[in-house]
Amino acid sequence: MRSLLPHLSDPLKIGSIALKSRVFQSPLSGVTDLVFRRLVRRFAPVSMMYTEMVSATEIHHLQRLPKLMEIDPDEQPVSIQLFDCRPDFMAEAARKAVGEGAMTIDINMGCPVNKITRKGGGSSLLRQPEVAEQIVREVVGAVGVPVTVKTRLGWSDAEITILDFARRMEDAGATMITVHGRTRAQGYTGPARWDWIRRVKQTVSIPVIANGDIFDLESAIRCLEATGADGVMCSRGTLGYPVLVGEIDHYLKTGEKLAAPTSMELLSLAKEHLQGLWEYKGQRGIFQARKHLSWYCKGFAGAAGLRDRFSRIESVGEGCDVIDRAIEAIGSESVPSAFEREIRI
Repeated sequence: MRSLLPHLSDPLKIGSIALKSRVFQSPLSGVTDLVFRRLVRRFAPVSMMYTEMVSATEIHHLQRLPKLMEIDPDEQPVSIQLFDCRPDFMAEAARKAVGEGAMTIDINMGCPVNKITRKGGGSSLLRQPEVAEQIVREVVGAVGVPVTVKTRLGWSDAEITILDFARRMEDAGATMITVHGRTRAQGYTGPARWDWIRRVKQTVSIPVIANGDIFDLESAIRCLEATGADGVMCSRGTLGYPVLVGEIDHYLKTGEKLAAPTSMELLSLAKEHLQGLWEYKGQRGIFQARKHLSWYCKGFAGAAGLRDRFSRIESVGEGCDVIDRAIEAIGSESVPSAFEREIRI
């Protein structure tokens, strides 16, 4: 069976590189660390992954590079995402990122969080297009790898500036732009406005990647059909579901819809995720795992109670024990009700 979007099975050219997948794993703060990326890559081996966004100011002042920039040599293709409002700091950080193994440099110009925007980074650059242009130009001049931009539609409904902004980014040397179909004021509320992404695609000649409301294969297909974009970037849809990028990529290449993983299989991934965070980050990884484990809990009896249990785990052993008993409960016809009562205590 062929994909309904056959042209999207072809490689995607971004500057000097050709990607074998048009489905991307979005950079997500507090999520897309090395452990998470490894899980996603198991199902999407050739998709582009992104680190959590890294502050160029932090890189400038630290003697050692932050752990956020750590890349496994075997995990290519991977990009390091940077943010800041200082072109010289960004250029310096980009050189160091390439030294760490980044295949591309992605510049965050879309983060809506106040602690980022009030310092001139993230989506605040939508209001400073000249600064944004200078950042791209200096980063392009500093490195020999493609430079890409991730941004939003504008600051607010009254300031949707993405068409002019996208042209400026292309003129400055960006080789791809990812557009989240919301404004900064929207945050993550309301539907993503894919119609604006279509307009961006019609405005620039560089690849345009659609982002926003990609929660499953069906929404990815609808988005690609609505926008005409060159690919999609998955964000919140991968939380507790690291198979999503691979599911979409497989469909675009073959037209075949893979069988969704069972709740037991997802909980097995959750256990692996927990163990990986413990091995990689120690006790801090256990605290971070609490939110990740809760995201895996959906679609089965007792999921709400299980989320509550995960929010309080103190050790890897405790978390693994809870997961093992949950898997056993789901796989038995007689145990689920008893287990459900237990996890609600």
